[in-house]
Amino acid sequence: MSSRAVQPAAPARLAVWFIAARPKTLVAAAAPVLIGAGLAAFHEGFRPLPALAALMGALLIQVATNLANDYYDFVRGADTAERVGPMRVAQAGLLAPAAVRRGMFATLAAATLVGSYLVWVGGWPILLVGLVSMGCAVAYTGGPFPLAYHGLGDPFVFVLFGLVAVAGTVWVQMRLLLPDALLAGAGVGALSTAILVVNNLRDRASDARTGKRTLAVRLGRTGTAVEYSLLLGVGVCVPVVGITGYRWPAITVTAGLAATLLCASPLRAVWAHRGPTDLLPALGQTARAVALYGILLGASLAWGPGPIG
Repeated sequence: MSSRAVQPAAPARLAVWFIAARPKTLVAAAAPVLIGAGLAAFHEGFRPLPALAALMGALLIQVATNLANDYYDFVRGADTAERVGPMRVAQAGLLAPAAVRRGMFATLAAATLVGSYLVWVGGWPILLVGLVSMGCAVAYTGGPFPLAYHGLGDPFVFVLFGLVAVAGTVWVQMRLLLPDALLAGAGVGALSTAILVVNNLRDRASDARTGKRTLAVRLGRTGTAVEYSLLLGVGVCVPVVGITGYRWPAITVTAGLAATLLCASPLRAVWAHRGPTDLLPALGQTARAVALYGILLGASLAWGPGPIG
């Protein structure tokens, strides 16, 4: 049989790469950009092309991070048959580890092209943000000091997918670092971190056995449940603080309320689960809360423009 005959069909191979990209995780990259675009509109500084480029760049970096996790967790032995959760293509044998690694670098190259435009409109601060973001995409599970293996994954997500993503999106549109951009970033960053918390709580036992010392491994079950609860509280409180301190439109409270309602079920699961599979619905529910939070907060800010200051 020729080598041509055993190659996977194009649709099947594309489907495998789609799985490897883990599209359900992309809400954590999109939500802060939506909020940053809405906040720029609130301050009468919205620019569609930089906002769209920021969204594309954020999505590409998230995909690159996912591919890096797939590759490095496999070669480090953290992805085993005991793992519960979304499929990892290297561990499942659907793609060779070297192919996943090439895909990671190709995605980072695409992010660099998008980033070049953002650097042109945003200057050296965006160059610095881009280099750090791409470096952390690899260093999250790769390199000599993988962040996730040392309990630093949670602050990484909070800072880069919260504070930096929202403030950076505003910056490329307005060339301003607005205090309420950091406030909004704290809210969505907390909820995005909550996705990771559920993921790591689900994998806590298997991660501990393979030497992956996530924050969930270090805090234990109860400590991780407390962390999840506090993160939800931050996400809910941010719109209220924005209304009282920065004159955001009152409708932004709906973003916090929606997140609370959608996270009620996963919050119960985080506190009461008996096994890893009990947390699988909680992961998707938390991700949907982040998506709705980003859409509602971004839209409500865009619909209530006000003067800077």
